[in-house]
Amino acid sequence: MTDDIALELRALDVTFGDGAASVRAVNSVSFQVRRGTSFGLIGESGSGKSTVLRAVAGLSGTYGGTILLDGTEIPMPRPKSFFSRVQMVFQDPYGSLHPRKMVRAVLLEPLQIHGIGNRDRRIAETLRAVGLTPDFAYRYPHQLSGGQRQRVAIARCLVLEPELLLLDEPTSALDVSVQAGVLNLLDSLRRERGLTYVLVSHDLRVVAHMCDRIAVMTEGRVVEQLDADAIYEDRCAHPYTRTLLHASRGYRRKDTPDAAE
Repeated sequence: MTDDIALELRALDVTFGDGAASVRAVNSVSFQVRRGTSFGLIGESGSGKSTVLRAVAGLSGTYGGTILLDGTEIPMPRPKSFFSRVQMVFQDPYGSLHPRKMVRAVLLEPLQIHGIGNRDRRIAETLRAVGLTPDFAYRYPHQLSGGQRQRVAIARCLVLEPELLLLDEPTSALDVSVQAGVLNLLDSLRRERGLTYVLVSHDLRVVAHMCDRIAVMTEGRVVEQLDADAIYEDRCAHPYTRTLLHASRGYRRKDTPDAAE
């Protein structure tokens, strides 16, 4: 393990159910994520990519294999200290925020759990960091647009100043007109704060735009790992990766994804 590896998975296995009815959702998945980079997991629905994120976050119950953060195996259940370092942005901003809690209460809760002071100042600064004014703290989720809700969900993670963000399809539930804004925000936050990302998506254009390195998953397995430039230059080795690439023809690596324009 080198010092610049923030996250490592070794032969991760996740199985749901027992006996003949069991389903192996993740099968011996291994990869490393370098600190300060963005790592993408791409594949069709049901490929196991979101299950990988949930296992890292400790939301999948039991799993096989090893997950290491900064070279140290993460215990189960996850200790409170883990969540001050690793946070997850979920796919659906409509479902991830409590409908009866003001934004201030949503952002205040993790600060209270972790005993962090200067709470109102921190909330205001975090809202500004995601492109919202401090008065958004006194709004309810139903008063926000989809893009604003996802920005609040990102702020809820950032308020703890974590090192690693797990991003589960962070724009797929948003209108295409606001997707680019959220992706560009995430890109800027990573550069400004030195964050490490693991991004899950079924959209090759999003992953190629956001990520430095990509793992391609199908049927619970990683079939290929490659740099994003290899996708842009059509240097994919595995037939499944080439199928994804051909299905996404028309995107350009260095531009904002077409779906986000």
